[in-house]
Amino acid sequence: MKVLVPVKRVVDYNVKVRVKSDQTGVDIANVKMSMNPFDEIAVEEATRLKEKGAVTEVVAVSCGVAQSQETLRTAMAIGADRGILVQTDAELQPLAVAKLLKAVVDREQPQLVILGKQAIDDDANQTGQMLAALLNWPQATFASKVELGDGTVQVTREVDGGLETLSLKLPAIVTTDLRLNEPRYVTLPNIMKAKKKTLDTLTPDELGVDPAPRLKTLKVSEPPGRKAGIKVPDVAALVDKLKNEAKVI
Repeated sequence: MKVLVPVKRVVDYNVKVRVKSDQTGVDIANVKMSMNPFDEIAVEEATRLKEKGAVTEVVAVSCGVAQSQETLRTAMAIGADRGILVQTDAELQPLAVAKLLKAVVDREQPQLVILGKQAIDDDANQTGQMLAALLNWPQATFASKVELGDGTVQVTREVDGGLETLSLKLPAIVTTDLRLNEPRYVTLPNIMKAKKKTLDTLTPDELGVDPAPRLKTLKVSEPPGRKAGIKVPDVAALVDKLKNEAKVI
């Protein structure tokens, strides 16, 4: 069984992002970049399934600039067998990424696609669902447990009321949530091994996809500042402030 794992290069989650002075976007000049944390969980899960013997090959794929090769090398250091970079300097929105991934899926013919539920830069939470729609495959989002069966995948997913368990016929799409696993620490020997693994480069034109954005960003701005919170001595004081100062009750 082949598993495809899309990964995205984003600003590292430890970095405080800054808005450009012209408000056209986020400043990423000289900023540390890394793999989207939810995608890292997806790579870890695919690797664990391979270690259990349920999967034979894990293929990592990324769409974006040439530097995304570093993200793919990290995925291969975790456990992916090879990588595919769909290289483009165009601004990639979720629908464009889903179309590019569909084209890669058509070429690679995986039985399962595991990807992060969302990227921490745009927080769109759309790519997995759009890919499932384009492929007409079943999907299970926000997975906290994944088990492969005979031609099926059983996914426990997080919902507002608790947990929901779904059984999907393969091929299928699964998006990962935080509690699915804890990604392993990447060791130096595995980083060196990853440098020798195959990394193929494609272009949107080769895949027959137009990645032009459908949406236009008008302005990016910092969130408004908020007053510091205060401590109250007891419930009565809290109720009094909510009633007489905040006027919300």
